[in-house]
Amino acid sequence: MTGLSDRIATAPPPFDPARGQDVARCLPEALRTGPLGELVTGTAGSSPYLARLLERHGGWLADRVQSGAEDAFAALLKSLDHDGTADLAATAKTLRLTKGRAALLIALADLGGVWDLPTVTNALSDLADRAMARAVADLLADALRRRLLPGLDEDALASGAGYCVIAMGKLGARELNYSSDIDLICLFDQDRFDPADFAAAKAGFIRITRGLVQLLSEQTAEGYVFRTDLRLRPSPSTTPVCLALEAAERYYEGHGRTWERAAHIKARAAAGDIAAGSAYLTGLTPFVWRRYLDFAAIEDTQGMLLKIRQKKGRFTADRIPGHDVKLDPGGIREIEFFAQTRQLIMGGRNPDLRKARTCAALAALARADLVEEETASLLTDAYRAHRTLEHRLQMIEDAQTQTIPSSAEARARVAHLCGWTDCAAWEQDIADRLAAVHRLTEAFFGPTKTAPRPRPDPDPDLDEAALADGGFGRPGDAHRVIERWRSGRLPALRTARAQNLYRKLEPRVIAELARAAHPDDAIAAFDRFLGGLPAGVQVFSLFTANPHLLELVVGIFAAAPRLADHLGRRPQALDALLGPDFFDPFRNHGTMGAELAQALAAEPDYERQLDLTRRWAREQSFRAGVLALRGIADEVETGTAFSLIAEACLTALYPRVLAEFARRHGPPPGRGLAVVAMGKLGTREMTATSDLDLITIYDAGAAEASDGPRPLPPATYYPRLTQALVAAVTAPTAEGRLYEVDMRLRPSGRQGPVAVSLATFERYQRERAWVWEHLALTRARVVAGPADLAAQVSAEIARALARRAGDPEVAEAAAEMRYKLIEAHRAERGDPWSLKHAAGGLMEIEFLAQTGALLQGLGTAQPARASLAALVDRGWLSRAQAETLSHGLSLQSRLQQVLRVAHDGASDPRQAGEGLRAALATATGARNFDALEATLTGLQHRAAGIIERRLAQPSGISRTDPAQKRG
Repeated sequence: MTGLSDRIATAPPPFDPARGQDVARCLPEALRTGPLGELVTGTAGSSPYLARLLERHGGWLADRVQSGAEDAFAALLKSLDHDGTADLAATAKTLRLTKGRAALLIALADLGGVWDLPTVTNALSDLADRAMARAVADLLADALRRRLLPGLDEDALASGAGYCVIAMGKLGARELNYSSDIDLICLFDQDRFDPADFAAAKAGFIRITRGLVQLLSEQTAEGYVFRTDLRLRPSPSTTPVCLALEAAERYYEGHGRTWERAAHIKARAAAGDIAAGSAYLTGLTPFVWRRYLDFAAIEDTQGMLLKIRQKKGRFTADRIPGHDVKLDPGGIREIEFFAQTRQLIMGGRNPDLRKARTCAALAALARADLVEEETASLLTDAYRAHRTLEHRLQMIEDAQTQTIPSSAEARARVAHLCGWTDCAAWEQDIADRLAAVHRLTEAFFGPTKTAPRPRPDPDPDLDEAALADGGFGRPGDAHRVIERWRSGRLPALRTARAQNLYRKLEPRVIAELARAAHPDDAIAAFDRFLGGLPAGVQVFSLFTANPHLLELVVGIFAAAPRLADHLGRRPQALDALLGPDFFDPFRNHGTMGAELAQALAAEPDYERQLDLTRRWAREQSFRAGVLALRGIADEVETGTAFSLIAEACLTALYPRVLAEFARRHGPPPGRGLAVVAMGKLGTREMTATSDLDLITIYDAGAAEASDGPRPLPPATYYPRLTQALVAAVTAPTAEGRLYEVDMRLRPSGRQGPVAVSLATFERYQRERAWVWEHLALTRARVVAGPADLAAQVSAEIARALARRAGDPEVAEAAAEMRYKLIEAHRAERGDPWSLKHAAGGLMEIEFLAQTGALLQGLGTAQPARASLAALVDRGWLSRAQAETLSHGLSLQSRLQQVLRVAHDGASDPRQAGEGLRAALATATGARNFDALEATLTGLQHRAAGIIERRLAQPSGISRTDPAQKRG
């Protein structure tokens, strides 16, 4: 390895050159010449503390100049290995000697540009870890030898005897300061001891913890190792210095606060029983990383920041003397709060954000699009510069300080150690950096220039007259609702904190509700939403931090009772609205299926897998519904999104259903089972309320039965497997149903088995299938099953359809079927808002497209819009006809998507609230609802004329089996 002197890139100019030279003259020759001599002179001439270390350890350092900083440091760490003697007095001396030498080596590697900041903080953290490990090992060995831990012998030392030292703060994140305290929480595993021995064990571990603090912190003639702080433990004013793991877990589960959650972002098991400590921290994951977004953390962090600023004052460029680079505005703490608050808010849903180091957290936030890259980069650079300055301040006298000195002479000394000879320029550089950080963080945490104003009482002038002027048609009802909110009778408003948040939020809530298309509907829906909340702090905090979200939610309440009901039952759905990719296009089904499959793989219980799938689908469907309602996704994107969700659920659930079934009956006999999607899933045109039309086809080959504890013949195995798959999708679990499933499109319909063999399917399609079955087959697509079987099923479907190309019976049968459909839905033919069954409505346009696709041999799984375009190329439709039909299909599909998102059942928007009518107009780009209705009626009329000409009812046609006609 290259020697230390060969890698030196810089050296601080000495503030006191004479002192630097005096120190250098007393050192070995190897430390007086070349780049290392310049570094030593500059260091000793600026830092009294480092000058003393050079005088004390210069001989040791000179012997290691050629070995390189890394090798020298590794040897220092090795000297801290437990030697089995447990001589605590000797341990104390060894620790202090090693600390002094390491402090010198690290400082020179830092000041000389040999190590960058992460390497420096890693080294300081490694030193603390090894010092703790040595101290803990010696203390435990002593306690075990003296039998202070009942039931344990000296063999327990190898596992740490259940004693866990949790590193917090900078040490936990492995970014320790040069002269930092180490923040520790000391715990012990109560399960290692009989209940009768608990008190004695606790006393023993308290004794060990006090010994640990003494070994590390006590100032002796040899100095100290690390100042140790145990105040981050649960309720430090009332608890002993060492607690049982179980007691700590109970505290955080029942009483943990936001700042304690933030502190645990950096927590790490650092010494003693590492396995027990790591398991304990894993158990705290739900406390630290809440599954749902936690915008109350913003208010808590704002409160902590405000207290600091009230104590420390405001940032001004002329106050660099005396400025605390950690706590004052623009300092280290603001950057840490900036990152940690976002981590707490989003980290429960995105594990990639759970970074202990501040710079790593900023990078992760930028990758997740939660922070702009430029902002993350600026804050990262500022953080590193702040931390470097902090180290220089602490190197002067090994003091735990982050304050820039007030005296000009002391500032000049620090400036020189930082590499500056122009003190004014150095101060301006610091001022510019602090101002930039403060400006960025201020925008997030909100203005805190003065003490917070008292929270206002509810507006006394908000009476019925004011509500009427604001647009409420039933101001009396609205006033009573608001008074109920103010009274605190709702569970969401019973706590003082919730009421305080609501008071601040009320003017904005009322204003947004009044801006809704139908304020009375909106306030009633919002009241139902609040009434369903078990608590309000999280939601009110979220609205406070994200004003645009309130406007979006009010729009949902005003227009979409179905989505509003979802929010009322599951307020955590609001979290998704703030995700960075919420309004992005949906990904392909493979990506979505892989995401769901990964989540299912982490859950071994089958029933819980079903619940997890339902929750996932509900979240994704809510997102798709909001995009449709807001007009962000058109009818194609919305239909594709709902279909991708359903397909992802099927492809993720299918192997789990199969594994559960095979556990009892063995693996599938033969090649397995293919799941074929029909209808709207087949063509990826689903709506929010669509059923799944499915058929299943298997190939058992020569297998006579499955090979399992309860073997089944293929004709029994595969229908039961199909029933298990259908049950997995349709069964009402604690999370409700996933989808309804319709299998009536299978060969022979209700009379046939729920699963058919490939040979039977081929024979049926060739000899017995009706025209309407082949029309349905134009929308078929294999969505799950073995790849080779899926390919063969797809090929057979294509062959069955190809046989119908040009068949005149298709047109005749289609005309007859259309006539029967008209008769069945004649009452709805004249209603333009019966989008499915109206003359020129969706069913007729889609039916025409299917008929043309079958006649012209267009293949399978083509959505109607694609078939219409292809039929122009085949000459079956004119371009004008196809354009009219496509416009009618597009408009009605988009309207149907929004209506299905808004309501569970059929809905006539003429009888619904104004909010839904406004949403329909917005989604379709219409000037208003009346203009939309006129456009809809005109398109339906023109489409009906085209369809009538293409599929006119032939006279005297009788319904016969076409297969019989063909003989």
